[in-house]
Amino acid sequence: MQNKNRNTVLFIFLTIGMVFLFLINISLGSVSIPIKEVFNSLTGGNSSKEAWEYIILNYRLPKAIAAILVGMGLSISGLLMQTLFRNPLAGPYVLGLSSGASLGVAMVILGAAFLPPFIATILLSSYGIILASSLGSFIVLLAVLAVSHRLRDTMAILIVGLMFGSLTSAIVGTLTYFSTAEQLQKFTFWSLGNLGNLSWASISLLSICVAIGLLLSLFSIKPLNSLLLGENYARSLGLNYKKSRLIIIFATSILAGSITAFAGPIAFIGLAVPHVAKLIFQTSNHTILFWSTILFGSIIMLVCDSISQMPGSDITLPINAVTSIFGAPIVIWLLIRKKSFV
Repeated sequence: MQNKNRNTVLFIFLTIGMVFLFLINISLGSVSIPIKEVFNSLTGGNSSKEAWEYIILNYRLPKAIAAILVGMGLSISGLLMQTLFRNPLAGPYVLGLSSGASLGVAMVILGAAFLPPFIATILLSSYGIILASSLGSFIVLLAVLAVSHRLRDTMAILIVGLMFGSLTSAIVGTLTYFSTAEQLQKFTFWSLGNLGNLSWASISLLSICVAIGLLLSLFSIKPLNSLLLGENYARSLGLNYKKSRLIIIFATSILAGSITAFAGPIAFIGLAVPHVAKLIFQTSNHTILFWSTILFGSIIMLVCDSISQMPGSDITLPINAVTSIFGAPIVIWLLIRKKSFV
């Protein structure tokens, strides 16, 4: 009963914190906007300055929503992979999806010189990059699903995912070797991640993908709890292991693949946030971990995005660098303080 009350209080504080950080995130930037004005703009009230309202509704609100979607999606996909493979170092990109997306983007950006100019122009647009990234992730997903259908050993699937990642990384490395400095710069900028270039149409598509992935993950909570003690124990409880594994892999692929396509490969969040949730809530029950991981992922991503904006400056730091620099010390401190994984 005491743990239940403690968890309820934690959930309330995390929800309030997420809402507060959401407003803070929108208010910060090269132009500082009072939180009161942000609240008025979001609730349909009249802002004292039309320029502020335009900035909030067209630039900062989509970016803040993207941060929440990315935080939720990557955190949950990391939790799914760590439980499925029973490996604390597993993350959302362990199946090679990020490498597949990188290969798709690399072939468009680094191989544009070999294409007719009008085709290259279309492919190098923002939607062309998203399409190439999605296609790359989808091809790797099909390969992983085909392999998972034939293999009984889950660890073998993990190794196959790593091999796909190594193969696509080798191809990307070969393409970069023959690329110009301008092409390498474009590809590097994409690989650093970006939340600020998404239109409302892109946010809508990303929201649908994340919602589908989270819904599949929600239906996987019972199988995930069964898998905590191993495959044999899960099967003894009557779990259709092959079907559950397929759903978990598919959910992870939708979440990680869509986020990489729209925002680029975001490091750290998927690997570390599930551990933060376990350490704070002191439980391995996925009913609790599912919602706590969503909240922690959103909060940490909002904080990292706020830091990356360099409030009061025109400089924007790469979100990938900020997530690791800010997040890694927090996880190390939590581990030292708790002295063990839950």
